[in-house]
Amino acid sequence: MTDGRPSPARRRLSRLQRRLTLAYTLITLAGVGALSWLVIRTDGRSWQAAEYEEMRRRAAVTASLVYYTDAGIQLDGLYDDEATSGRPQVIVLQARRDGLKQVFISRGPAAYVGADAIDRVARGAMTRDDTVRAKGRSHAGQPVYLLAVPFYDDVTQKTSGAVVVIGDPAEGRSEHHRLVVAVLSSSALLVLLAAVTGHVLSGRSMRPAAEALDAQERLLADAAHELRTPVAVMRGSIDLADADPDRLPAHLPRLRRAADRMTDVVDNILTRGRLQAGHTSRPVPLRLDQLVEQVCEELPPSRHTVSTLLEPSVVTADPELVRTAVRNLLANAMRHGRTPGDPLERAQVDVAVHGTTVTVADRGPGLDPESLPALLVRYRSPGGGTGIGLSLVRDVAAAHGGDITVRRRPGGGTVFALVLGPAQRRTGRPRTPRRSAGRDSS
Repeated sequence: MTDGRPSPARRRLSRLQRRLTLAYTLITLAGVGALSWLVIRTDGRSWQAAEYEEMRRRAAVTASLVYYTDAGIQLDGLYDDEATSGRPQVIVLQARRDGLKQVFISRGPAAYVGADAIDRVARGAMTRDDTVRAKGRSHAGQPVYLLAVPFYDDVTQKTSGAVVVIGDPAEGRSEHHRLVVAVLSSSALLVLLAAVTGHVLSGRSMRPAAEALDAQERLLADAAHELRTPVAVMRGSIDLADADPDRLPAHLPRLRRAADRMTDVVDNILTRGRLQAGHTSRPVPLRLDQLVEQVCEELPPSRHTVSTLLEPSVVTADPELVRTAVRNLLANAMRHGRTPGDPLERAQVDVAVHGTTVTVADRGPGLDPESLPALLVRYRSPGGGTGIGLSLVRDVAAAHGGDITVRRRPGGGTVFALVLGPAQRRTGRPRTPRRSAGRDSS
């Protein structure tokens, strides 16, 4: 990020995530919309078919209960039957010389329909000698269904009337509307859930790319931050030597120190890139005391003093990672652990190996106890440095299941303790403390 704003690559990832979310949402919307349309359409047809089927059943039962005797039409069986009570309404019309006459009307709620519409559907059934269906409207203007079936005179075997059933679709339509609302609400909720799920899943799918991008940006930031000083030193020394070639030998030590610093920076960046890329360490049985001794011996001669107290110890660790961590601790101690009041600004560094712990202590001015945890955070080091090297030490310790601690040293100075996990074994006796030359990392 730059000035608190996301980088162009970050913005492209965000746009890609939004597009994936939109695509996932649209696909879900299309599928859910098609399914909802099918459910609503099927229910709309089914409840109408169910309404007509109930009307047909009532009409058939009613027609079967109408019979004739010598005394005329008999309707006594209609008053106690379930088919002629409640809704839909049942009307029996008998054909007479002066037209059709309503001889029976079922009890219960009904939709009032004009007599003309009832007569028309009844005459249609009698004329066709078959079931007739029609639609009409009640006196209140509400739509109704009409169904009529003919019945016959038992003596003459001729059509003598019709049974008309008036169905009110309001109840079925109300249930259909409730289903529509439920389906649409559920569909909207499902689409919203799909959008959220798509956003989360797309974010998780791109998380490795985002983490890799963040790691790359941190590596570039570390490289730019750490290389700026040695490059400036080398450029200044070259400019001075170019202005006065006779003084070139005097600038060689500065150039050498800057080159060493650049080498350390490159090593740290490569190590950090390896850890951030998720490459696991390659642990092997390792003599920790011998590795620390080699790192101390590789320090170029300088005015600083390094004392060692190394117990023989074997740990399972990655040699390159541990070497980088120890080298960073030593460089930090010699850079910031110079003894106060020493006119030559020499640093006195004590290195010890005890089990799985490597301790690096200096006799510098020390720091406030509250600021000690910040030493291990990148770009927050209170000692004037960047904190990149020490944060890398913390990452190396974490890669080995260990930790790094920092505390004040009695009598002045700071103590760093790098813990690399459980020791496999210890052999022999501690080596005799020795003092060796360190390096000037200023």
